[in-house]
Amino acid sequence: MSDFRYYRPTNFPPIVRGLIIINVLVFIAQVLLDPRGGIDPDTGQPIHWLTNKLAMYPIQSGQFEPYQIATHMFAHGSVMHILFNMFGLWMFGKILENYWDSKRFLLFYFICGIGAAVVHLAISYITNSNAEVIGASGAVMGIVAAFAYLFPNTPLYIYFIPIPVKAKWVVGALLAYDLYSGLTNSGDNVAHFAHLGGALTGFILVLIWNKTGSKRFY
Repeated sequence: MSDFRYYRPTNFPPIVRGLIIINVLVFIAQVLLDPRGGIDPDTGQPIHWLTNKLAMYPIQSGQFEPYQIATHMFAHGSVMHILFNMFGLWMFGKILENYWDSKRFLLFYFICGIGAAVVHLAISYITNSNAEVIGASGAVMGIVAAFAYLFPNTPLYIYFIPIPVKAKWVVGALLAYDLYSGLTNSGDNVAHFAHLGGALTGFILVLIWNKTGSKRFY
């Protein structure tokens, strides 16, 4: 396995830069256009006009459309939501895009996002959940999982922890938290199984590429 300390990527490769720009523009559009939905007379809650069109709904809800598998990845629910996702995309995505190439990275990103969506839809169907989902978190978790597999011993500095922690332990802890929270239904409005689905998809895809020799990882 590689250690990323000896690798020097560019800070904003084109696909990472483009994805961040698109996500930010969509979020601005949400802020500007969501008020068009007005207020729901039954609940008294605002109807988020654009966000509701981009979100992915459970299959059994009657509101699901196939295009939502793609559009939900570009909508976010708050400034902190998009900030964390775009930071993760930039921090780990720039490494993978430089290590592979832009075309491969873009393919990887969307496959992880689709994998996250499929797992989330399956779990929602099994549990009969009617909650919609938005955000790039599933695709980003695929990137994070791939980074941890390719560069497992890279030291990461975590806020409040005074010493560096290897990437494999940080990502392992994140996935364990998602699994625990998803199984216990923590009620934190986070699509934990989408995170796990994206991470699993990313891990499997890297294994396949490695096995077929599409890109050797040392």
